[in-house]
Amino acid sequence: MAEISKKAPKKGSKDVTVTGEVSEGFTDDERAAMRERARELRAAARRGPGAGKEDGESDVLAKIAEMPEPDRAMAERLHAIIKASAPALSPKTWYGMPAYARDGKVVCFFQSAQKFKTRYATLGFSDMANLDEGAMWPTSFALKELTAADEAKIAALVKKAVS
Repeated sequence: MAEISKKAPKKGSKDVTVTGEVSEGFTDDERAAMRERARELRAAARRGPGAGKEDGESDVLAKIAEMPEPDRAMAERLHAIIKASAPALSPKTWYGMPAYARDGKVVCFFQSAQKFKTRYATLGFSDMANLDEGAMWPTSFALKELTAADEAKIAALVKKAVS
């Protein structure tokens, strides 16, 4: 069996996995999301602990405005649903995505399909969401459009997540 090197790969080098597959590391989109997160953390530090919901809300609305259709319309609708269903959650950006947090910790987020060039947008919930149901439960949902029934389900999920 070949010995696996314990040296850290050089910057920009390819990494070989245990199965022998070549991994290029993070994609350009993933690296951009990480840079976005670093900017968000620096901005939050500059604002200080006294920053209010308004700062986060303006950041979220700006991110939503940058999205192409139909993701923008879905994100706008989700923003309204989440605010109405869980007013205690604070809007903020998280890896460049609209997110909603309690006590600074993300509970749920919206990822546009365009963000990582996927065929559907995603509504996701973190481990801070109270969605536990038995030994297995969903934590993210694919969205291609929002119907009235979907909106009602999302409102119920968000309410449960913060209960």
